[in-house]
Amino acid sequence: MSNPFFSRSAAFNGRGPAAPAQTVTPNGYPTMPGYQPGHGRTGGQQPGYGQAPAAYGQSSYGQAPPAYGQAGPQSVSPQQLSQLEAQYGAPSATNVDRGRMTYDDVIIRTAGIFAMILVVGALSWNLVSNPDTMALGYPVMIGGAIGALVLGLVNSFKREPSPVLIMLYALFEGAMLGAISGVMELLYPGIVVQAVLATLATFTVMLCAYKFAGFRVTGRAARILVVAMGGYLLFSVVNFLLMVTGVVDDPWGLRGVEIMGIPLGLIIGALAVAMASFSLAMDFEAIQRGVERGLPTKYAWAGAFGLVVTIVWLYVEFLRILAILRDN
Repeated sequence: MSNPFFSRSAAFNGRGPAAPAQTVTPNGYPTMPGYQPGHGRTGGQQPGYGQAPAAYGQSSYGQAPPAYGQAGPQSVSPQQLSQLEAQYGAPSATNVDRGRMTYDDVIIRTAGIFAMILVVGALSWNLVSNPDTMALGYPVMIGGAIGALVLGLVNSFKREPSPVLIMLYALFEGAMLGAISGVMELLYPGIVVQAVLATLATFTVMLCAYKFAGFRVTGRAARILVVAMGGYLLFSVVNFLLMVTGVVDDPWGLRGVEIMGIPLGLIIGALAVAMASFSLAMDFEAIQRGVERGLPTKYAWAGAFGLVVTIVWLYVEFLRILAILRDN
């Protein structure tokens, strides 16, 4: 998938242990001292089949009854009874009460990351759109791309999500996207709005397919997708190096090569959009698994990061496809 954190993390991939033992009963009530799942309120076990009950004159603990005037081991004060009644009368604890990851946590953090990208992207866009500062646009674009790539890899392979590093990634990503979008909009007016709408439409379709149609990418299909994504990443890096070094003089590099009159960029772009769309389904499943397993709230940052990486990838692919279509 687009975020290797999901596939490497035992918490998300379903191959590791579940969340740490909770200090609540299965119904969400706080546990009392001596509580053990499946045991009675007094902490003792019920006699098994074929075993005799406690002898006459003995308590359920196997001890003699207390002497006259002495308090028994199970005596409860009125204050404790009132506390127990309040606890059992309270509503069941939710994931928020337990400090567990929720879908709202992922949505809020995803919105925060995109807010950073949009703010920095707007500044970068204005930089390349202003004739006085246009010369700075290319260094900002390259610096943002390098920073986003490095921090993207660091965040993807970290065992524990780091909100600071994720927001730094959003800063560099915003610088790169703003510069690229500004240049593309100058060359092809209206292209950014088209790319954004295509991205939102694809995201909505995949979310509905996952939620209502049960669409999943699992087993061999998931492994093939991961291999294909690795090959596409290698192609993109090689193509970028060929363009930077001047080995290929086409503005789109190897993507400008035509096969039976069709630019290679359109063919590869369509495959990349399909891979990014399937990756969204895998991200949705990883996030759902994290919520169901009761992961700590901090892992919502990992879920948000994975979604942002995939959505940005989808947007860039649509932007490139539309630009190639405008050139032909």
